[in-house]
Amino acid sequence: MEAESGANGTAVTEFILLGLVETPGLLPLVFVLFLFAYLLTVGGNLSILAAILVEPKLHTPMYFFLGNLSVLDVGCITVTVPSMLGRLLSHKRAVPYGACLTQLFFFHQLAGVDCFLLTAMAYDRFLAICRPLTYSTRMSQMVQKILVAVSWACAFTNALTHTVAISTLHFCGPNVINHFYCDLPQLFPLSCSSTQLNELLLFGLGVLMAGAPVILIVASYIHVAAAVLRIRSAEGRKKAFSTCGSHLTVVGIFYGTGIFSYMRLGSVEASDKDKGIGILNTVISPMLNPLIYSLRNPDVQGALRKVLMGKRALA
Repeated sequence: MEAESGANGTAVTEFILLGLVETPGLLPLVFVLFLFAYLLTVGGNLSILAAILVEPKLHTPMYFFLGNLSVLDVGCITVTVPSMLGRLLSHKRAVPYGACLTQLFFFHQLAGVDCFLLTAMAYDRFLAICRPLTYSTRMSQMVQKILVAVSWACAFTNALTHTVAISTLHFCGPNVINHFYCDLPQLFPLSCSSTQLNELLLFGLGVLMAGAPVILIVASYIHVAAAVLRIRSAEGRKKAFSTCGSHLTVVGIFYGTGIFSYMRLGSVEASDKDKGIGILNTVISPMLNPLIYSLRNPDVQGALRKVLMGKRALA
């Protein structure tokens, strides 16, 4: 373990990430699976983004937010998986202290924007179904851009606060992290100084970053459900609910894994379970989002066919 006595009190200069498995025979399989998942996620999300850009039918607020969500999904998986694949190839598990904190910052930045974007999408569905007459003015292009900009600003404040707070901790002893990326719940037990304030900060900001959006999403969908149930035709009800189903599925996966990750601090026994939750959070969720939004959406399917067939037509 490399250590030095710096002016900022940080003795540990690197952390050792144990990764997903310690059995050497399984490492090639893990590498292939995660490389495939990464390529599938990036390809799927960029395809959705291309479909939204080329299809005029999809130039609506809902798909503007979905396009932003696709960019975030690519970012989220890129923050964690390529560095893990690099360590598997090089057989080096050490991560410099600065690189660990940088990864932590960008992960919380992108995940934070995800929280607010999913809320903006719920608000969009509420306006479209419950306030159709004023929808175009209430969800103008300017409003859409403001919602995205505010999402980035709030997430940046949250990520910077956590990164600065953890940089004040003193790491002087163990530096082994039983995970495949750097995150707050795994770093807290390694600190030689008290993490009580950091844990309170994580809980308090977690309630603001996740609790408030969940309340707004639930409130939006209560109004949406009430409005849809007032529609007399079964076909009308089905059409209104179909635009909400995909979004609710993504919300369930995203917040479900997030709550498990950050609201269970201090449990050493849960470290192996945390890896599974981490895979759900950083790999499975971004990989599933394009499938969830395209499988039951004929407009997206048509636009994707255009993107793929367009290349053949040009050839």
